[in-house]
Amino acid sequence: MSSTLLEVTRAAHEEMERLERLIVKDLQTDPTTNKDRLFQSHRVRNMIDTITVTTEKLIDIYEDKDSARKDEIAALGGQTATGTNVFSAFYDRLKEIREYHRKHPAARVVDANEDYEALLKEEPVIEFSGEEAMGRYLDMHELYNQYINSKFGEPIEYSAYLDVFSEPDKIPRKLKFTRQYKEYMENLLEYLIYFFQRTEPLQDLDRIFSKVVTDFEEQWENFQDTPLEKLDKKHFTKSSWGLEHNGLAAPPQEVNNSKDIALMEAKMRKLCDLLDETIVRTKENVEKKQALTYEEMEAEREEEETQVDTESDDEDQQIYNPLKLPMGWDGKPIPYWLYKLHGLGQEFKCEICGNYSYWGRRAFERHFKEWRHQHGMRCLGIPNTKNFNEITSIEEAKELWKRIQERQGVNKWRPDLEEEYEDQEGNIYNKKTYTDLQRQGLI
Repeated sequence: MSSTLLEVTRAAHEEMERLERLIVKDLQTDPTTNKDRLFQSHRVRNMIDTITVTTEKLIDIYEDKDSARKDEIAALGGQTATGTNVFSAFYDRLKEIREYHRKHPAARVVDANEDYEALLKEEPVIEFSGEEAMGRYLDMHELYNQYINSKFGEPIEYSAYLDVFSEPDKIPRKLKFTRQYKEYMENLLEYLIYFFQRTEPLQDLDRIFSKVVTDFEEQWENFQDTPLEKLDKKHFTKSSWGLEHNGLAAPPQEVNNSKDIALMEAKMRKLCDLLDETIVRTKENVEKKQALTYEEMEAEREEEETQVDTESDDEDQQIYNPLKLPMGWDGKPIPYWLYKLHGLGQEFKCEICGNYSYWGRRAFERHFKEWRHQHGMRCLGIPNTKNFNEITSIEEAKELWKRIQERQGVNKWRPDLEEEYEDQEGNIYNKKTYTDLQRQGLI
């Protein structure tokens, strides 16, 4: 039965009310472990996002820019182009309902409460690396490597880096105007935001950053309005201080670059304040690992695995998986909506990988950078570049490599280097060398 605009409005309000009740019911349950807390927070976050999307749809309906809602209300009152006829509108609607039930005699009433209650048992998929341990620790090894291999960094231990990464003031100002430092700050801020969103999904990061930006803009304006004589030289580079001191303006590009970097540093400091406990816990964990022997680390890992297995033993005894869905990181079948979203039922075969099968578009695209495909390309004598992405056939790869070589002139005949000559003593030379020796009278 076709839903009217008013029916869509009513259903949207009902959905929002059900989700609000579910949020209250979920938050009334105190999680016992960090894993349960994360699952609860992400469930509530997903329901809030659904409410937000539904609210935006309702706003569009109530604004009624195309007057569709107004016309529908008028039609319910029997108002037509020829006049008002309430009975005609009633019987038209009755006829439509009867026609629907005649075509769908087996239709049954669906209890929406069951579907919504299932949301409380859902375990959202949260991507954490092994080092992050379900959000307990930070995994900053890539940023650490970027730091120690840069001009602005210094060769220090990973545990020492966890102390200094949140203090950019210790880095000389002249080194902050390099592209290398800006890329490092962008990567650092991106990781901290991503980690914070995964561990604290109910926090409004936009509102937090809005306050940071407001305070930063106020301080920046005060800094700009302060006379140059009262400013410390450390706030300027040598070139900009000389220009400003002589009454000339600093280059706008340098000023804008300085402002962008300073704003990123302000946001990074705020995130470090919010993640202070996690940073301390990460450092303690790193120092603890450094003090343990290999045998002690293995024993501790086995103890943690045994504890996890004991806690989830009852759940793992009976795994109901009639659709044969892939198993998630927790050893349970992934949700069916996630299975459909990532297209895990779609198979991609790669001849270069030995006809290995990849399930889902994401895994297929990612495999071009993995060891199996790289090994196959090396066996073919072909470099694994972006030109060969999406190519899984050996013949196609060889043909493309041949065209690239011809375009680059690799297979072009070069007589001066490849044509061979032999002297009386049987020595072999290329044409260019042979000609030069002959001119000198050495042959």
